[in-house]
Amino acid sequence: MASLRVCLLSILMLLLTACSSLLPRGSTDVLSGFGSFEDARDAIERVKPYQTTTSQLKDLGFDVHDTANVRQIPYPEVIARLAPNPSVPLDMLDPGIRDCIESRQACRAYEFSFGRQVSHREGSFWADFLNFRRRTEITGWRFQGLVVVRDGVVLFRNYGGEPQIKQTERQSNPLGPLQPAGEAAGALISR
Repeated sequence: MASLRVCLLSILMLLLTACSSLLPRGSTDVLSGFGSFEDARDAIERVKPYQTTTSQLKDLGFDVHDTANVRQIPYPEVIARLAPNPSVPLDMLDPGIRDCIESRQACRAYEFSFGRQVSHREGSFWADFLNFRRRTEITGWRFQGLVVVRDGVVLFRNYGGEPQIKQTERQSNPLGPLQPAGEAAGALISR
């Protein structure tokens, strides 16, 4: 009987230590041909205003027609983004922005959004499963590039984003699995 207890206790300990692999994991990919923020940044920095054509732009990984996650920005929004303050004279703006504004509807702007995020839960399986404590680690990167084109030639380009995302989300529920019931009761009482 004692050996059965030792065996069951050993199995229980093994299950408890291996349970962290049972915690949820996930990822979000915003499709692109780039493996990192740095790859996308290096590609967009090779875009030269007044020299790079849309076909060359495509070769760099920024196809304005067939790339996933590209948004064509309407002309009024282009003006609002590139020249948000009407008190700034046109001659103070970047030449590409100025030419875009003067070209009106012939000017097109494209916003490229790429990235990758991976999330996985850390900690005790039982504390997570029973809703007492949850900790989620999120890592990845996010890139946004803006390209302004007129007559098949790039006038202006810019980029931004988050080269390195590292976040930790923590949630603590003192009532564990009863927490949602407690919150619902509190909402009913406050009505």
